Amino acid sequence: MTSQNDVEKRGGGSADHNTRERVLAELPVTERRLQLADISSAVLEGGDGPPVLLLHGPGEFAALWGRVIPDLVTTHRVIAPDLPGHGATGLPDGPLDHDRVRTWLSELIERTCVSPPALVGHLLGGAIAARFASERLDQLSRLVLVDSFGLSWNRTSPRFALPMLAYIARPTEHTRDRFLAQCFVHFDGVRGQLGERFEPIGEYALEWARTKTAKTVLRSLMPVYGIRPIPREALMRIAVPTTLIWGRHDLQTRLSVAEAASARYGWPLHVIEGARDDPFFEQPEAALQALRTSLGDS
Repeated sequence: MTSQNDVEKRGGGSADHNTRERVLAELPVTERRLQLADISSAVLEGGDGPPVLLLHGPGEFAALWGRVIPDLVTTHRVIAPDLPGHGATGLPDGPLDHDRVRTWLSELIERTCVSPPALVGHLLGGAIAARFASERLDQLSRLVLVDSFGLSWNRTSPRFALPMLAYIARPTEHTRDRFLAQCFVHFDGVRGQLGERFEPIGEYALEWARTKTAKTVLRSLMPVYGIRPIPREALMRIAVPTTLIWGRHDLQTRLSVAEAASARYGWPLHVIEGARDDPFFEQPEAALQALRTSLGDS
């Protein structure tokens, strides 16, 4: 699957390489760089079987799927890219608009998947996935939206928004952890479960947040995918089986948004107890079970 043209010199990344290597050290994946829509892109791949493509949320990176990748690669070919401008994926010379992102994702699928994949999108990645599914009907087999943007206007709770804005404005360990405390029901518990593995993850996120790229990419992508709802007529065009997975206590996109979308479009909804907006990180066993059901594995 890898050719000489696929592998490029590392240099487009927006956070420290050494920290990234520590984050990836224990994951059963390989990493390669692909030139997609004129964007030098970092892609994690592992496993064999039906392809599953994982898109992360804003300010994140592909390795944050790491709590479920080791299990998922036992039955599936897993592809997890850093989104444009995130992690070790660069930005294009031109604008990072919807056309560019759609082309980037289409080329990623063509280069990494031997058959139409199941596309799983979290938050920002969910809105990208949903819009793609409504426009490229022949490139996917299934769609799974995880606490996704794009299903309603983004009316984030002030309890969440204020720490988020403080972190964006002044990224420090204190503002990061204050923000993360709103992303999880029990942040200290999750941190304790990870133990020493939390340090490189938290450090890598902080390094990215301090880059000029961070503000550039959020200004580009959030207005397109993170604020306005995707038109209903577009969502109605999604023809592949679609499932929603949602943390019960999400402060960014409330569970009521998922419930309304489930009722309107007939999409099954799996509610993950004890989780806010990142159930695959906070409650990986329950979220993985819901995903396997969505993929037809059980």
